[in-house]
Amino acid sequence: MSEHYPRVRLYSSLGGERRSLYIRESVSLTFYMRRSHQDVVQQVMRCLEVYLRAVGPQVLGWYVDPYSGDWEELDDKGWAFLRREMLEEPATYFWLREFAGATTGYEVLYHGRLLEKNVTSALSFILPTEYLEAHGPGHLRELALELAAQLPFCSGHGGLCFNYPESVVGTTDAIRDMSFRHPGLDIPGVHFDSFSIGTRVNGVHWLNFLGPPVLGELGGAAGLRARLRSPGTTVQELGGERAVVTLGTWPEAGDTEQGRTLPEYRELAHVLEPWLYMDRGNWGGFSDEDMRRWERRFLD
Repeated sequence: MSEHYPRVRLYSSLGGERRSLYIRESVSLTFYMRRSHQDVVQQVMRCLEVYLRAVGPQVLGWYVDPYSGDWEELDDKGWAFLRREMLEEPATYFWLREFAGATTGYEVLYHGRLLEKNVTSALSFILPTEYLEAHGPGHLRELALELAAQLPFCSGHGGLCFNYPESVVGTTDAIRDMSFRHPGLDIPGVHFDSFSIGTRVNGVHWLNFLGPPVLGELGGAAGLRARLRSPGTTVQELGGERAVVTLGTWPEAGDTEQGRTLPEYRELAHVLEPWLYMDRGNWGGFSDEDMRRWERRFLD
């Protein structure tokens, strides 16, 4: 177990004695853009190039066919198909992974939407914590900033998460207790969140990217900085009336059983409370009360 987060390794049975890793701790870099797919497609493709330069061009080996739902090999033919879909379709999505049948921590998810009420295009890059440990938090933060610089985001975040296949029903049953013990481990839901988040902010994380309109309503970077007192918190102005709030040197999971309640995360949550996204539907294993408690874990 790292001093900053627990090791999460949960396996599923594939029949017989074969087991597949399906839930683990990872790092997510996720951005929400209140734009239609075709308005951001070029920026999204540049971000994918940035990610591949960081992790290596051969790391992503499989993708989900958006029509059949089947896993297909991400070879030259697969890349050509994805590029054509991205450039030609008014709305599309992709899910790229290192392996089709195992959660290794290397994934990219994109939902390119048509602009409707509260519907938001979303882009998420996943990295294993081994990448964080090998390169350090400073490198990861710089990678997040390089991605953010490409995108017209309204909000975004970077930090620890439970990495699991979002589309598999019932997966979250296994992480309920851990999610309350370790409040800094996010439970991603990019697919469903992108339908309703609009310009709101999806919780509090190690890195918190804020853009219009929320940052303006907070009084800009200077106004936000004046409200934050935690010594490890920094507010950095970015271009285009955007900023990033960093909570400490490392992303932290916290541990309520050990009294590590992440006070700097709680401070930012109280500042952002009027703009926080609190409309998630229930996950497997979570009651209505559980969901509200989890969403308010840094507020109550």
